[in-house]
Amino acid sequence: MVNIGGRHLLRIFAGGVSAHAVTSAHDALKAVKGGRVPTIAEATQRPNCKDLARATDMSMSSSNAKFTEAELEKDLGPRRVYSTSPSAPSRMPAFASVLAVIAILYFGKEVLLPLAIAVLLTFALAPISSRLRKLGLPRIPAVIITVVLAFLVLVLFGLVVAGHIAEVAQNLPAYQGNIIAKIRSLQEGGTDSGIVRRLTSVVESVGRELSNAEERPVAPGTASRPREPVLVEIFAPSRPIETLTSLIGPLLGPIASLGLIIVVVIFMLLEREELRDRFIRLVGYGDLHRTTEAIQEAGSRVARYLLMQLVVNCAYGVPLALGLWAVGIPNPALWGMLAIVLRFVPYIGPVIATVLPLFLAFAVDPGWSLVLWVAAIFVVLELTSNNVIEPWLYGSRTGLSPLAIIVAAIFWAWLWGPVGLVLSTPLTVCLAVLGRYVPQFEFLEVVFGSDPVLDPKERLYQRLLAGDPDEATDYAEEFLEEDYLEDYYGKVAIPALLLAEKDRRRGVLTAEQMEQVFGTAITLVSNLGEIAEEEEQEEEDEQKETEAAGRPSTPLKEGNGDESELPDGRGKTVFCVGGRGPLDDASAAMLAQILQVQGAEVVAARHSDIPNRRAMSLVPKQSNAIVVCFLNEDSARHATILVRRFKRIYPAIRVGAVLWVENQEEEQPPALREADFVATTLTSAAREALADAPASLVTPARKIRTRRSSTKTGLTPAQSRI
Repeated sequence: MVNIGGRHLLRIFAGGVSAHAVTSAHDALKAVKGGRVPTIAEATQRPNCKDLARATDMSMSSSNAKFTEAELEKDLGPRRVYSTSPSAPSRMPAFASVLAVIAILYFGKEVLLPLAIAVLLTFALAPISSRLRKLGLPRIPAVIITVVLAFLVLVLFGLVVAGHIAEVAQNLPAYQGNIIAKIRSLQEGGTDSGIVRRLTSVVESVGRELSNAEERPVAPGTASRPREPVLVEIFAPSRPIETLTSLIGPLLGPIASLGLIIVVVIFMLLEREELRDRFIRLVGYGDLHRTTEAIQEAGSRVARYLLMQLVVNCAYGVPLALGLWAVGIPNPALWGMLAIVLRFVPYIGPVIATVLPLFLAFAVDPGWSLVLWVAAIFVVLELTSNNVIEPWLYGSRTGLSPLAIIVAAIFWAWLWGPVGLVLSTPLTVCLAVLGRYVPQFEFLEVVFGSDPVLDPKERLYQRLLAGDPDEATDYAEEFLEEDYLEDYYGKVAIPALLLAEKDRRRGVLTAEQMEQVFGTAITLVSNLGEIAEEEEQEEEDEQKETEAAGRPSTPLKEGNGDESELPDGRGKTVFCVGGRGPLDDASAAMLAQILQVQGAEVVAARHSDIPNRRAMSLVPKQSNAIVVCFLNEDSARHATILVRRFKRIYPAIRVGAVLWVENQEEEQPPALREADFVATTLTSAAREALADAPASLVTPARKIRTRRSSTKTGLTPAQSRI
């Protein structure tokens, strides 16, 4: 017995599943009759000597082909149909394209890096330029004003940061005494003369031994004594032109790149519509709809990310500067501005922005109180930013998984250095959009995207196959945070069992795997028993409130009331049983738990109990309904037989069948003789099982005795009448 749903017990008895035999002689027979040679796949489906011998004899002489499919069916059993997946397109062209693109990005860094920065700045400044044009400014003044203001802000920002960094560098020697004193206190802080001191001495001794081993001569007497180095001072005449060149030379490259970026941004903003049309004509002229969606999504996601990230960083950097100023950290504006910039770097930037002020607090204060105050400021700001500001600005979500952001940061940092680290997230967003709309690069969306790559039913089926009820329960609890148990079973669990039934019909699901899927599903149902009890208690509380208000609940009638509401099951007993296999038993257990939530007493049995007439006594005499569950939609004939059997034994009980379908919309169920109801979905099955309709009367079948033919007995017609 399995406890499902708390205080209710469902009796689910163990039973076996017979596996069908496998043969390929049918394919060989049809191939020879059709005048073609069997393929290797057909000939090797089952290496049976009898099959190969028959196929060989029949291929040598078609006149000797005396075997029929009926004889093969009799000798070898029913044929199992194998499905072959269609040949998937080769991934090599896409992989080769990716390698070629990576090589181009690496070797063309000097040209492509400024272009990438210009494109991203164009995405960020395009909304501002469009807003100025809506205010009435012409295109050229709007673009120039936008670009000039943006780069003036960047230049002023850089000058302020550079000035503060120079000031901090000048003041560092004044903090040398505090740093040395704290390091000595840490060395003497350990027990037994200091752990840090001992570790330091060990490291120094090992270093000395290594240096002595390197300086040791190879052979004694062969190496000459090393000569003492002589200090030489070189005096060079002062050359102002060379000095100026050495100072300006390193700045020419960044200045030229900055000028190139400004020019490219201006022309991209001026020719934005023309560039869009050219890109559509070059890439996706045959599918304007898909290409337009890709361009719009890439532009909106990148612009939204940059804007919202800037807002979040400013909301973090400004309070940080004020807090550091309040506790007495030198140059607080510098650390706030660095935090704004560094937080654009995923994961690594916030750590660097935290370490620098902590180190300065360590150097400035002779004690430890200032370090603790700075650490507290960072903790408060991180909690506020992660739990208040970022959820409020929900549009900053990039659609990338956290692991993809980390991997992308490593990749772009290797490819383009520190600038690539800053650009990693926007560039990866563009790649994810490319994978969503270009079939050849669909793997990019799968690798980088944050959306689940498997449907909930496919994820559950994969966990059932793996025999992992714990993870399946976790997924179910996430789903049940917003929906009810009836929705989960109807939209996820039953479709997952239908996927398993499809695999069973294809012959790829063994009997052991079916039992494992059944066991995992029953464990899942048992784990959700607490949630079922909570929903049942909610149903009882609502019922009591309704009765206390003087509005007694009335049973729902067809076409009246909310069709999604299930009737009250208190005082009713239902017997649920699987139809033909363990998967049907699992679906019956899920239906039983839904009926329990409605307050009904439920008894469930396995399909293996049906052939045993002793198991018929499992059906309570006071039952209101008997429900037989089938996952195979082609089991209508078998369902008719079972319904008739139950109806003959229990004529006063409503007997029905459930033929599960994947589409949850109400479909016209197949008609079954003598069945009181036929359902195809979980909601309709629960509604019919708890209905108050009376059972249909069944007329006992009469046995008609037919007269044997006189020709078979050897009697004449006259003799047969005597």
